[in-house]
Amino acid sequence: MKHFLLLLILTLAPYSLNAETWKITSLEWPPYSGKDLPGQGTAVEELRSVLKQKGINLEVEFYPWKRAQEYAANPDYVGYFPAWPEEVGKGFMGSKGVQNSSVSVLYRQGNDVSSASMMDLFSSYKVGLIKTYVYPDAIEQAAKKHPQNVDLSPNEQSLLKKLSAGRMDAAITDPKVMMYYADQSGVDNIKAAERAIETKPLVVSFAARDDNKARLELLNSLIK
Repeated sequence: MKHFLLLLILTLAPYSLNAETWKITSLEWPPYSGKDLPGQGTAVEELRSVLKQKGINLEVEFYPWKRAQEYAANPDYVGYFPAWPEEVGKGFMGSKGVQNSSVSVLYRQGNDVSSASMMDLFSSYKVGLIKTYVYPDAIEQAAKKHPQNVDLSPNEQSLLKKLSAGRMDAAITDPKVMMYYADQSGVDNIKAAERAIETKPLVVSFAARDDNKARLELLNSLIK
């Protein structure tokens, strides 16, 4: 019996010694991420499930998006998540997609402007964007060409309020996020375009450090 217990301890010891915790920053971006959401959001829950395959714990701290990205450069953190590939900043490395997001035009009922091309949308209508997001190139280029029609909001809640109140003609963001806040706020006059502008992978943005290169390779090998 003693020999069996000794063998069991020796067998399990490497796993307990090698147990690792990845600490990341994130933002309130339901349903994908959020401190008080079930599993801290669908994307965070998926990442946690992937890492669990290797016995890795995931610890998440939530901040406003810009601050989350800045804090993630600190050696205490592995990186930030979830991010569109365009949001993997200088000094960071992007993983494969853990989950998918979409980027769509949203509008008020009775004012469907979603059939316009991207350039026509920005040239003819007031369009709302989140000022801390890095959008796909086609959107960024149209916004730069027609800055007079761009309305920047600090967050999703502000974007929703402006669109619902008619202060802009359209908003561009992930429709699941805006519709989540619309449901929570009792706003019922917002519609999403039937076809998304783009489907975007949600990646982990690792701080570009030597210790994170192995983590990036490991995560990519676990994502199917």
